Amino acid sequence: MPHHVLVAYATKYGSTAELARFIVRTLRDEGLEAEALPASEVTEVDTYDAVVIGSALYVGRWRRDAVRLMRRQRKALRERAVWAFSSGPLDPSASERDIPPVPSARRAMERVRARGHVTFGGRLEAGAQGRIARVILEEGRGGDFRDLDAVAKWARGIAAEIETPESP
Repeated sequence: MPHHVLVAYATKYGSTAELARFIVRTLRDEGLEAEALPASEVTEVDTYDAVVIGSALYVGRWRRDAVRLMRRQRKALRERAVWAFSSGPLDPSASERDIPPVPSARRAMERVRARGHVTFGGRLEAGAQGRIARVILEEGRGGDFRDLDAVAKWARGIAAEIETPESP
């Protein structure tokens, strides 16, 4: 029976939700059962073998919904494999080097003993609402910096780790 994976996400403008759905498609291509849900809608994780939690970075922080999910479900998450991802730099830096988790993500990951973290480039395009988004766009710093090849490679690595039995 295939392993069942939850990909929970917290997003502001939808880019992180798109990454979560892309991760789900990749995990399914690797033979796993997977589904994406907004972190705010996850009430339990007991029916999943593994959990991936992602959040947009906004003003240098993870979104509250992702942090709250990891806090609320800490005990259950500690009993399963957990990975985390951040989405946010509006430049090519995430494709050029490893970017460590921001403090709020690092603390949340420590609580649940997450196996790993990666930061992917983000996306902010015309029409995004909010003062900070408008300023970023007016300064010409918007765009799509997501590297879907890197996302797929990371998700395939998770699938391989889930499918490989743990050593005694």
